[in-house]
Amino acid sequence: MKRLIAQATVLAALPVLSGCDLPFMTAPAPTTAPTAVESCVLPTSLPAPHMEAVSPDDVVADRPILFHMLAVTWMPETCRNGGDGQGDMACSGPNKFGWTLHGLWPNSDGRPYPRYCRAATRVSDATIRAELCRTPSVDLVQHEWAAHGTCGWDTPEAYFAQSARMYDGLARPEPREGMTAGQLRDAFAAANPGLPRDGVYIATTDRVRLREVRICNDLSFNPRPCPGGDVGAPDATVLTVEPVRD
Repeated sequence: MKRLIAQATVLAALPVLSGCDLPFMTAPAPTTAPTAVESCVLPTSLPAPHMEAVSPDDVVADRPILFHMLAVTWMPETCRNGGDGQGDMACSGPNKFGWTLHGLWPNSDGRPYPRYCRAATRVSDATIRAELCRTPSVDLVQHEWAAHGTCGWDTPEAYFAQSARMYDGLARPEPREGMTAGQLRDAFAAANPGLPRDGVYIATTDRVRLREVRICNDLSFNPRPCPGGDVGAPDATVLTVEPVRD
């Protein structure tokens, strides 16, 4: 498994956030090292995040939150499709990513899901910078706070601290070409004690290309089976896995 290069150096250089002790930076290391990540080098300056214009039809603020999903993206597949606004730092330049953090999503009992629950503040530069080795897109960091974080957390710092604790504590086995969805589901369950295999939702594109793994969690952020037994791709699905770019 490939290891994150120079992450300690990058994080050590990050500014301290006012009023936030950054608990995710001292979270226990996962039993299996993060995989398929070869480099994460942050630029000296970052662009301002795009502030979304949210229409009233996009606001879903009255749905009960019954569980959470931690969405983990297989970034090579996203980059194969041009980045889709999620891989600003991952799909060109020196950085190479395998798994990345898409976001932490409050969920209800079916559609529509809670979204844009209140007007979003701009995420601070310091908070964005602290997230970019997990979520390699300035705009995606801002979007996740606006679309999902506002539905359960008071501040961006609190939201990203929670998602970072969960992501950093998740052992992320490296997928391989030709493995089945069931084998990948088994690998995640085996690498993460307490994670039930039916708590691992596998999302694909074109029915077979690995796009994302989503971990179902209860309201206390502990792994749980996905509601209704919906785990995405069936176990027998043979996955096409885009390799990490050279």
